[in-house]
Amino acid sequence: MLEKTKIAFAELGKFLSQFSDENPTKKTDVLYNDLFFDDFLNLIENQKHHNGWFTKEQVCFAIKSWAEALTPKNLNQWLSTYQIKEQQPKTIGLVLAGNIPLVGFHDFLSVLISGHKALVKTSSNDKQLLPFLAKYLIKIHSELKNRIEFTDEKLQGFDAVIATGSNNTARYFEYYFKNKPSIIRKNRNSVAVLNGEESQEDLNALGRDIFTYFGLGCRNVSKLFVPKNYNFEHFFEAMYQYRGVIDHQKYINNYDYNKAVFLMSNFLILDNGFMVLKEDLSYSSPISVVFYEFYSDLEELKNRLSQDQEQIQCIVSNNLIENSVAFGQTQLPKLWDYADNIDTISFLNSL
Repeated sequence: MLEKTKIAFAELGKFLSQFSDENPTKKTDVLYNDLFFDDFLNLIENQKHHNGWFTKEQVCFAIKSWAEALTPKNLNQWLSTYQIKEQQPKTIGLVLAGNIPLVGFHDFLSVLISGHKALVKTSSNDKQLLPFLAKYLIKIHSELKNRIEFTDEKLQGFDAVIATGSNNTARYFEYYFKNKPSIIRKNRNSVAVLNGEESQEDLNALGRDIFTYFGLGCRNVSKLFVPKNYNFEHFFEAMYQYRGVIDHQKYINNYDYNKAVFLMSNFLILDNGFMVLKEDLSYSSPISVVFYEFYSDLEELKNRLSQDQEQIQCIVSNNLIENSVAFGQTQLPKLWDYADNIDTISFLNSL
């Protein structure tokens, strides 16, 4: 069963690779293109009508990242460290977020690769992409039909659950699912640690970590840690290439609103016309805003970040912090880069 499921996801990766930029290319060696290519192309084009944040560019970026991840080499490398045993499938409830396109895909993949059944409750903000991809998988591997179910109702009849939401909804999840094995994910944010020696190329790449998906993902950098007397001039120069975000109506509405609130409150801000920098102790910044904080001792900062690790998804730096992510890579996680550092496959194998 595992091998067939791996093959199905690898074929899905080939299918998705056709849509990984804004000018899709139909390939002759992709299975069932005659049934799925045009419909998926239309689905991508129409996402912005269902969720204003899901522009074609952002949806294609998400698709590209999954196309690059779902290769036989990556799937084999990911699963090589596990012993996935043939067992009676359990039903795993998945409560998915909808902040960025296909944000719950890794949980969906993990459940099916582990041999279990996925009972999926999608977010109202992202209801169409994953069900379409599930249809493609079932066409490749018909046995998956009995292991995939989508529901709009309250989850029932499940053996374990993986649920993602805000800190507020997590409290509800923890109560509602208290008698079941579970992974409950809360709000997290990503940070960058700079020392002033970053190249222009580094800072340009950092812009991808900030602006991809308009900053809506937990892997988006929402806070900078910079040394005392840091000069933001080079940072703003590098950000200039992302100024196109201001043409997006929902983004500019947030930018105008947040900037006005800060000015009315007499906060000191740095502003370049499409993003705001504000000195703040918090990790979670509003859309169009990046918080920053000065540090004087790197070791003290390391201790702070270690203590706050449950609030942090990624740390970006030029190896200033152990296990940090390279600039420009936060939105390109590998299959083995688990959200919240919780090994989903080990959890599913233990059931």
